[in-house]
Amino acid sequence: MILVINLNASVDKRYTLSELTKGKVMRAASVDNTPGGKGIHVANVATILGEDCLTTGMLGGKSGDFIADRLEDYGIRQDFVRVAGETRSCLAIITDDGVQTEILEPGPQVSGAELEIFRQKYNELLEAADIIVASGSVPRGVPTDFYARLIQEARAAAKPFLLDTSGELLRQGIAARPFFIKPNRDEIEALTGRRITTEAETAAEVRRFLEQGISLAVVSLGAQGSIAGYEGRLYRVTVPKIEAVNPVGSGDSYVAGIAAGLARGLAVEDVLKLAAACGTANAMEPESGFVRRAVVEELLGRIQVERL
Repeated sequence: MILVINLNASVDKRYTLSELTKGKVMRAASVDNTPGGKGIHVANVATILGEDCLTTGMLGGKSGDFIADRLEDYGIRQDFVRVAGETRSCLAIITDDGVQTEILEPGPQVSGAELEIFRQKYNELLEAADIIVASGSVPRGVPTDFYARLIQEARAAAKPFLLDTSGELLRQGIAARPFFIKPNRDEIEALTGRRITTEAETAAEVRRFLEQGISLAVVSLGAQGSIAGYEGRLYRVTVPKIEAVNPVGSGDSYVAGIAAGLARGLAVEDVLKLAAACGTANAMEPESGFVRRAVVEELLGRIQVERL
């Protein structure tokens, strides 16, 4: 089973407008509400791929009820801890010029007691899990070493932990040595203070992650693919050119592909191909964190993975 942790879920509200002008009343041409959060995107894509997947985290209030109901509609298995605070909403405003403006709420204030209930839930679910994924930010009240603690418990149980986050959560998470990370260039520069402008510099950062005890490290190059490292070996992953519709959620879809490939016991080259196919397939869809299985399978033959 793939266990996906989404601590800071959201109701994603997508507005389309002809233009966005400060200080004026703007009328949306359309509105779409979907369950959101990086982990929920991961769970959705893993479920579409046919994997045994369960998502957990924290939900609260009417927004939490909406998310739980929609996940049930999507066929995504869930086991969330209920909290007193209201689950956040995140707004995406898309104008006719193709520009997307996002407003992200911070999430509810979580108490120490609620956090402890989640820790107990995690330990229960960890026993049945084969792979653990933690994605995204955390709500207020959750310490920055929280992912690191979860990683340590997974390592003690000899189960791979896939971490996709940023900032101090990522810094402390890396120190706990998760199996997999996928920071982008901006996140690495923020962590290290080193500029990354070339593929060689990107490869050097991947090597450093491997030396720190990360088994599988990937740095995205956007439309140019990625540089990946696995147990001392480096790979260049190239993806086909596509007509991107909505790239939001492509990183989450990539993580879902990594988790699915590991769950299937694929060779690392095939794991990287599946992940890249999922990330690319997501960018071809208007909905974030969604792929079509037939599209993923068609893209697999167009992904190139070569040793560096």
